[in-house]
Amino acid sequence: MTQASILGSSKLVAFVPVTDAARALAFYEGVLGLRLVADQKPFALVFDAHGTMLRVTLVGAFKAQSFTVLGWEVESIEETVQGLTAAGVVFERFPGMNDAHPLAIWAAPSGAQIAWFKDPDGNLLSVTQF
Repeated sequence: MTQASILGSSKLVAFVPVTDAARALAFYEGVLGLRLVADQKPFALVFDAHGTMLRVTLVGAFKAQSFTVLGWEVESIEETVQGLTAAGVVFERFPGMNDAHPLAIWAAPSGAQIAWFKDPDGNLLSVTQF
């Protein structure tokens, strides 16, 4: 096995910390539409995120970071943002980036379009159309 292929063919598992299992379940399953695979309380809720395992890990107190911890690639960012907004998601606005766009979508120099929102614990999440 070459060093370059050690994890190159392995499936990724994503983790996000939360403090309240009920709120996390309501958000990740009820709002975002992820399928709950396993309830492993008091350790984690396990979701299928389109073939990627997402372990929503139950932790004690923590400080949410100011950077994106999870993101989804979407086909139509406007439709996705409108759908999430209708489900009660509030999108973040950042001065000089996406504050003037009616749907809080930022047009990156690369051409990607990105919008950010938070989960109930304050984790910053995103949707991106490339």
